[in-house]
Amino acid sequence: MRYAQGGGLTPREQEKRERLRLDAAERFARGEKAEAIARELRVTARSARRWRRAWEQGGADALRPRGPVSVERLSPAQWERLEQELGRGPLAHGWDDEFQGWTLKRVKLLIGRMFHVGYTIQGVWKLLRRHGWSAQVPLRRAIERDDETIEVWKAKVWPEVKGRRRTWAPTSASRTRQVRG
Repeated sequence: MRYAQGGGLTPREQEKRERLRLDAAERFARGEKAEAIARELRVTARSARRWRRAWEQGGADALRPRGPVSVERLSPAQWERLEQELGRGPLAHGWDDEFQGWTLKRVKLLIGRMFHVGYTIQGVWKLLRRHGWSAQVPLRRAIERDDETIEVWKAKVWPEVKGRRRTWAPTSASRTRQVRG
């Protein structure tokens, strides 16, 4: 089974999904309809029907997971070491360009250098997502930035610049011929 956004389920999510399927098996045994089960368990009717077919052919055991779709190539110790290295930043690993962030390509290269394990870019994304990492867009802020001054400007100056809101009057969507009221 593939899940578009997550790049695979975490072990906790896999257990939750298994409990749903086994709950559905109990309901199938009681004679409930797949559509009603789908509604109550908040899954698609198609999934409930697929689970029913599997249950009819092999019982509740047919709804148990067959194991992960892919086995993670990094051991827990290697993952911990990788997280430490990612925390040190790309500069510590020789990337000294203006963009000081981790890209999937850089993480892929780092894994290859450190552990001699090959991952695809998509595999790196799934690995990071599985361990709770997400895409981060770095904030580019000037060193001279003064947040207090900005807040004062937004509170006092901006409302004057923006002006008061006009009262209701008929308007026109046309740029060339405006309605005057």
